[in-house]
Amino acid sequence: MTPPRERPPFVADERTQLVGWYDLQRSIVAWKCEGLSDEDARRSVIPTSPLLTAAGVVSHLRWTEHLWFEVLFLGGSSDGNPQFDEGYADWHTADTPLSTLLDGYADQCTRSNEIIAAHDLDSPGRHPDHRSAAASLRWMIIHMIEETARHAGHLDTVRELVDGRKGYY
Repeated sequence: MTPPRERPPFVADERTQLVGWYDLQRSIVAWKCEGLSDEDARRSVIPTSPLLTAAGVVSHLRWTEHLWFEVLFLGGSSDGNPQFDEGYADWHTADTPLSTLLDGYADQCTRSNEIIAAHDLDSPGRHPDHRSAAASLRWMIIHMIEETARHAGHLDTVRELVDGRKGYY
């Protein structure tokens, strides 16, 4: 089931608004994948970007969530995150069903929201080996809103080219 696509309240504290906009973009990603078969989720429809598939976007966003909040912000290990491999490995989804990719993305989003809730927005990241870890949690959230929204826009195009479905939240 796709999470609700609701804008945050017009008047609220900063964290509520940031996470609200972030969750809206995440829910648009899930919505754009709703009803896609595994075959269509892997179908490449943009000749110059063959990895830009619905499944590839979901996988990439899942691992990007992990990178920014668990690795860069908390200072955790990058082991297992394919973004640290060569060749855009996080975009390759092999035979993983779309439902499994979406579940992994939803779980990672839940984990990211737990991290966001537990820390001050001004807190910097902790990973000693990556320059981007110096950013504040606020900066990371804003960056991830941008990243997720950009890829939600890609999914608009991919979905329309796959089966003609279009719509804005």
